[in-house]
Amino acid sequence: MKKRISYYVGRKSVLTWILAILLVFSAACRIAFFCEWKGADASTVWLELILPLAAGLWLALILVRSGEEHLYRTSIPAAIWLFCLAARLTPNIASGWFIALTWVLAVVLLAIWHVTLAGRLRSRWLLALILLGIVGTELWFYRDNLLGTFDKTALLGQCAQLSLALAFLLTVLFMRVHLDDRYHPTWGDRADGRRLRSISPITYVGSFIMPDRSGSQVSFQSSVEISAVEKYIHAKRREGMTSFGIQHVFLAAYVRTVASYPAMNRFLAGQRIYSRDGEIQFCMTIKKDMTLEAPDTEIKLHLSPSDTAADCYEKFNKAVEEVKNTPLDSTFDKTAHALMLIPGVSLKFVVWLLKTIDYFGLLPKFLLEVSPFHGSIFFTSMGSLGIPPVIHHLYDFGNLPVFVAFGRKRRATEVTPEGEVVSKRFVDYTVNIDERIVDGFYYASAVKHFERLMRHPEQLDEKPEQILRDID
Repeated sequence: MKKRISYYVGRKSVLTWILAILLVFSAACRIAFFCEWKGADASTVWLELILPLAAGLWLALILVRSGEEHLYRTSIPAAIWLFCLAARLTPNIASGWFIALTWVLAVVLLAIWHVTLAGRLRSRWLLALILLGIVGTELWFYRDNLLGTFDKTALLGQCAQLSLALAFLLTVLFMRVHLDDRYHPTWGDRADGRRLRSISPITYVGSFIMPDRSGSQVSFQSSVEISAVEKYIHAKRREGMTSFGIQHVFLAAYVRTVASYPAMNRFLAGQRIYSRDGEIQFCMTIKKDMTLEAPDTEIKLHLSPSDTAADCYEKFNKAVEEVKNTPLDSTFDKTAHALMLIPGVSLKFVVWLLKTIDYFGLLPKFLLEVSPFHGSIFFTSMGSLGIPPVIHHLYDFGNLPVFVAFGRKRRATEVTPEGEVVSKRFVDYTVNIDERIVDGFYYASAVKHFERLMRHPEQLDEKPEQILRDID
């Protein structure tokens, strides 16, 4: 992906709005043309009105709303426009060979548009010259009416065709290259992740051999000695973080682990592996009150690999307080209540539909945000309940690749190398992981790093010296 360049048009640019106005003008001319034209059959309505209208307005919407990050999506309206253009020319061609050549040229032009806007073709001038040729051809065919023989109805249709072609040409001429050295989305990426395109073949094939997350999970149990953690917690509470506890240390240590082992922030969806890069989505179930009758709800935090323990503490506590202090249901609760209103059989179909849409990466971003099944990691604290950690399964719905549970504190007697018998305090924790995103060696290395941070939690006070980026 390092060879790929990324194009954009700025929403604040006057040129972008000129393009949008030109496309609206094209749509207005097309509608007015069909209001004047009588007797058009169904195929003509589709090829001359509905599809070109959709292509133009879709292009305008992309330019205005998401042209800064998703300009590559203009390949879709371009495909619609080129299909209509080829279909409009076909009835005027007598030779079958020329008809075939027309469609081949349309497909080639679409391919050039696609690879150019996706950043694979590093020069846009080939595409610009071809589009200039189309605009010039349109002008040549319409020259009589435009220069002299004035037919109002025909002029409306010609202005609609010409302004649409001109808008596609100007899109290529007005777009600029991102120069910020950041990754920008392209085809194959999701709203919540960047697709990894250089993974090993065995990793790629493994996602098809093991299609379900629940059938690909690996569990292990470990424990950390918490004498250093308890001293660290006491120091933080003296600094004013009165509710600072072991869950904050666990969370901050995991965030810092992702800074050094970014593949822990991958997930698998639709048999493809993605990375969330600099965003760690932390999910957790909490109770509004510690009573049997109190309802559960979910929180989701958006953390960064650069976050310190103090950052994690502030974000975590803010989310918990918002849920506990408001009498209204959270967004998670409202979504669940809305699903409860759907009858059982229909709800099963709705869930299947959501999974299918999610498989293709088309689930809207607002649904991804309210879903506790989409995230980087899910924590559950059994310590607050006074029991050992459970081994929790992964969910087939969503894309959560890691589930961590930690339990109550316990004492254990150990013998030091000097022969002294000492009593130490430990916290047990369990981890359930999706084995398809990285290999066992990587997981083991990440867990060792996590436990080193738990033994020396003071490192979590400073931002990491280096944040590694996942592979392309």
